[in-house]
Amino acid sequence: MEVKAIAKDTGLPASKLRPLVDMVRGKKVDEALSLLQFTRTPKAKYLAKIVKSAAANAENNYQMEPADLKITKIYVDVATSARRFRARSRGRASPIRKHSSHITVIVAEQEG
Repeated sequence: MEVKAIAKDTGLPASKLRPLVDMVRGKKVDEALSLLQFTRTPKAKYLAKIVKSAAANAENNYQMEPADLKITKIYVDVATSARRFRARSRGRASPIRKHSSHITVIVAEQEG
């Protein structure tokens, strides 16, 4: 059985989360959390929180053993961008887009 956790509108750009997501895809939950703990970017802390949430959902709602859980699917989707404007010379304005993303983590019990 697959159990998921979704974080919507994180405020983190998808392009900066994708390398972290690729790093933990297919790993056991314990191994993924230890990898994210020692990764230097602050975005890893946020991603670890979502992986922990998916593991807690599996443990509390479906009585799965946390040591047997494996990340089967994990992906980042682009969310809406906040649009801001910065003043420029000669009375002009230039746009600033603050990108956001949705993160989905799906865990399942490992066979064998």
